[in-house]
Amino acid sequence: MQKLKTFSIGGVHPPENKLTDHMAIRDLPPPPQVAIPVSQHIGKPGQLQVERGTTVRVGTLLAKADGFISAAVHSSVSGTVKKIDSVIDSQGHRRQAVIIAVEGDEWEEGIDTSPELLEDISLDRGAIVTRIAEAGIVGAGGATFPTAVKFSIPEGRTIDTLIINGVECEPYLTADHRLMLENADELIVGTRLLMQAAGVARAFIGIESNKPDAIELLQERIRLKAGEGKIPEGFISVLALQQRYPQGGEKQLIQAATGREVPSGKLPLDVHCVVSNVSTTIAVYQAMQKNRPFVDRIVTVTGKALVAAGGGANLRVRIGTPLGAVIEAAGGVPDGTGKIIMGGPMTGRSVTSLEVPITKGSGGVIMIDRSEARRYAVGHCIRCSRCVGGCPMGLEPYLLEKLVQKERYEEAEALSIMDCIECGSCSYSCPANRPLLDWIRLGKGKVGELRRARMRGTT
Repeated sequence: MQKLKTFSIGGVHPPENKLTDHMAIRDLPPPPQVAIPVSQHIGKPGQLQVERGTTVRVGTLLAKADGFISAAVHSSVSGTVKKIDSVIDSQGHRRQAVIIAVEGDEWEEGIDTSPELLEDISLDRGAIVTRIAEAGIVGAGGATFPTAVKFSIPEGRTIDTLIINGVECEPYLTADHRLMLENADELIVGTRLLMQAAGVARAFIGIESNKPDAIELLQERIRLKAGEGKIPEGFISVLALQQRYPQGGEKQLIQAATGREVPSGKLPLDVHCVVSNVSTTIAVYQAMQKNRPFVDRIVTVTGKALVAAGGGANLRVRIGTPLGAVIEAAGGVPDGTGKIIMGGPMTGRSVTSLEVPITKGSGGVIMIDRSEARRYAVGHCIRCSRCVGGCPMGLEPYLLEKLVQKERYEEAEALSIMDCIECGSCSYSCPANRPLLDWIRLGKGKVGELRRARMRGTT
């Protein structure tokens, strides 16, 4: 049997807890009111196009991209803009948002809501990138980097490989797994469109070996389409990967798929690769073939107690839906819940309110039992080097933690703190329960401030 590929440095093996991988995607109807943040992406917030009293429909532009690294935001519901206000997001920050009172479910003209599969890929590269930008598509795997920017390949640079990220290595999350099973053909068309946008003739769909049904189905569908002459033989390949966290990180996935290593401080573009998440790729299909902007996403709602009680779900949720409505649709908050996490347990954040809105980057909601959510006593570092062995970027987390605590940010920068992908492998590995990632995140923020100050010439 051929050995499965994986990345070469670090990584950990947390329990999978894929409790909802058998649950088909269900549509969650629009709630009575949504709060849609105008910033749901890396980069500059969108520029508002509506005001109080504006009537909107599903797909109405609420905020247009303001600058190169920015993204458009559209209404996910039909109704009336109640007010423009600030809301607390999943990270505890206040963000400007459009509050809409929902009235019916009317869509903008020209948006195709039918399930019919369309496979027109006749548009040129520039037109595809433009449509992606107009649809407000961002990285739906959690990074939320504007997708149009990623596929705007600078003149003189070349891409030879597209990698579709179907790894979903975070424990508990199953949204991308279900999309691969239920929307395989749409994923293949979306992949073809992104290949055309990037100008490549080779694509891999990387999937970890704990999803054999998705691997088999996509291989079958690709063989069928190749037999029908719709795609060349070998044009798109499914790559089964060894289970290892954080295999879904861009740099780790590129190494696993191609053997290429993205150098420190560089981007996938520098090794002639571009990576797109499964959810993002299907959003590209919807934008190009259905004229549908990014107005909803699949969210896994899960937890051991929730699923044991017959709850849990993979839900298609309108952007801006309050967290409480999503949890209620999946069975409610179980007794004994100590923490609610938005995202995965390794990289997500606990929330303080059920009014937090679902955004383009919200892939999961996890109810953690009080017994598992308790804080353990933090011990002294015993120099065991487990954090070093677990770091997929080859960093020294224990040392970076100390440098940040002592406010020696320039030394932390010299030791490549900005290469940290915030996967949490270091904190997970630490037998002393040290909050290594928390300190490193703080340090990255401080180093970022230093770099911006240097650019302004104020240091």
